[in-house]
Amino acid sequence: MENKGQISAEYLLTVVVILIIIATVSIPLVGKSVNDTMDISQSADVEKTVNSIANAVNLVYANGPGAKRTISVYMPITLSLTTDGSNIRMSVPLNANGPKIIEAKINHPVVISPSDFSKGWHNVTVTWPVDDTTTPINISHT
Repeated sequence: MENKGQISAEYLLTVVVILIIIATVSIPLVGKSVNDTMDISQSADVEKTVNSIANAVNLVYANGPGAKRTISVYMPITLSLTTDGSNIRMSVPLNANGPKIIEAKINHPVVISPSDFSKGWHNVTVTWPVDDTTTPINISHT
């Protein structure tokens, strides 16, 4: 009878040791997976935002001076929108491998005011003043 009790205790101890080993290996992997998933989600949201703004700029450019377009975009984190004249871009900080630059091509120079987008929904207005074709297109948001 006592042997059966000892075998049960040894079996339980073995199961507990195996569970501890599995937990110490799997918990860090789960944490890394969650961080990677968050990086992908944020990058996808920012890419959609940048592409939506670029499409609005290109549509306003196609319509000519005096055109205006308002869109609603979502920012998963606080970031700045920048331009080099032919592209607009945002730099998304990742948990691993440094920042990721997300950019989209635009057909006309733009002025961004304000350039900082806080986390949340924004109404972005893209306007080309009536003046002439040499003035930049304005991007503003609330």
